Amino acid sequence: MQDIEPYDNWLYLYTSEEDQRSPFYGREYSQMEFVNTIYNYYIHPLWDEFGSRTLYLKVLMADYDEQYLIIEMLGEWNDAIENDIMRLKREVIDEFLLQGISKFILITENVLNFHSSDDCYYEEWYEDLEEKNGWIVSINMPSQTQYDFIKARLNNYVEMLSISNWRTMKPEVFFNQVDNILLRRLDH
Repeated sequence: MQDIEPYDNWLYLYTSEEDQRSPFYGREYSQMEFVNTIYNYYIHPLWDEFGSRTLYLKVLMADYDEQYLIIEMLGEWNDAIENDIMRLKREVIDEFLLQGISKFILITENVLNFHSSDDCYYEEWYEDLEEKNGWIVSINMPSQTQYDFIKARLNNYVEMLSISNWRTMKPEVFFNQVDNILLRRLDH
């Protein structure tokens, strides 16, 4: 797990620790000191903690003009025991909602398990976005994790997409591709 690093090709465009509007503003990272773990496996120190013991994230891009956020995630998404969605919503998402962000791209290809609870926080997040024409999208969630997510009917709030080549795109191109896919889905 320590070898899985957050995607870093957009660092010249955005870093959450230098963004005064980000809840991670001012964080400092050590490339040498591994302190966070997921089930006793150390993870790379560039992942941000937000209160969960099993799920970490990295904000890869926040574009306040276009009102979108791209977050990469790592670990086990556990709403049943850890209430990860509540922590994510309160500690991260609500902060960006206050800044006008209304479109959320969650890169979930490294979310290895999902355990559901109720859907209250997903519903709340979805309702926060309805009047702003916003949306929430999960990109490249592994099939078993996606199965559990859909089984809990959370796809009523979070769209599931597969875009394998997102790393080859600039963030605005990636965002536009996701936005266009969602617009086409709404048209049908």
